[in-house]
Amino acid sequence: MMKMKMFFWAALFCLPGLLHAADFKFNAGGKFKIMQVADTHIDNNPVGTGAINSQVTVDMLRLVLDAEKPDLVIFTGDNVTGRPYKRGFDLLLEPVVSRQIPWAAVFGNHDAEQELSYEQLADLVQSYPYNVGKMKKIKGVSGYGNYIIEIKDRNGKKTEALLYCMDSHQYSTLKPTVDGYGWFAFDQVDWYRKQSDKYTAANRGTPLPALAFFHIPLPEYRAVYKEEGHKLIGAQLENVCSPEINTGMFTAMLEKGDVMGMYVGHDHVNDYIFNYCGIALAYGRFSGSKNTYGDLKNGVRLIELTEGQRGFDTWIRLNEEIVINQVKFPDDLPQKGKK
Repeated sequence: MMKMKMFFWAALFCLPGLLHAADFKFNAGGKFKIMQVADTHIDNNPVGTGAINSQVTVDMLRLVLDAEKPDLVIFTGDNVTGRPYKRGFDLLLEPVVSRQIPWAAVFGNHDAEQELSYEQLADLVQSYPYNVGKMKKIKGVSGYGNYIIEIKDRNGKKTEALLYCMDSHQYSTLKPTVDGYGWFAFDQVDWYRKQSDKYTAANRGTPLPALAFFHIPLPEYRAVYKEEGHKLIGAQLENVCSPEINTGMFTAMLEKGDVMGMYVGHDHVNDYIFNYCGIALAYGRFSGSKNTYGDLKNGVRLIELTEGQRGFDTWIRLNEEIVINQVKFPDDLPQKGKK
């Protein structure tokens, strides 16, 4: 069996023309489907139970990939958390790579806590086939994995939608004064603002419909706890583990007017979505198994964009048969205080 797996990866890496960048476009029906995979916490070390638990995640991914056939898979952090990392990513990525499905990833706070630095991890992730994310560090921008994926019209000519993927970092860099999790650096907020302005200008002053993907929820996610009147759809079973410092990423996105929704992981027993100031704040569904905490049945979140529309459909799939929490945004989640 081990020789067969080694042959599989060797064969893939030797194939000519493997995807490392893609010109995505809406299909003939004007649709584009994204699958978010959150908090897999893969540990493929043959010693211990990590590999057995990880196989549960991989089996689920195979089922939902075949059921949904997404155009793109995005892994939103805490992807592989057990050494050796190479074995872990081989296991995690086999379902998408063997199906030749383009994929991208961002890092979570646990991703580089073992044998590799974030720089080394970025090089490893970048080396796999069908990866369309850009994990390399951008000069002057903090973190690894700040990039944009464009989706063009069904003719493949004009950019019609954007996917912002960003590194939300690990832990506070101001301990012991400030505890808790990391936050977006000001240079990342500035990078987003400049990129948004560039695309808006190219679109004759109209912001393009956009989504954002990262790992740690913004402080604005706490609004669902602290303010009454928010309608949410999904599970709300733990406190929001956001950073204690707010550096203004949500405000920037609100001002620029392109981001319709953002998708995070991090909190394993939250999978809800709500409307905050006209932007959907959403969790993915916990995709891992017993390598970490959480009692929700593992699954994934799907997001489907429609060409020319500012909005999206989203739902959670647990296996090939069970679909829950179907939402049409913004119709099913009106903004607080509006009818």
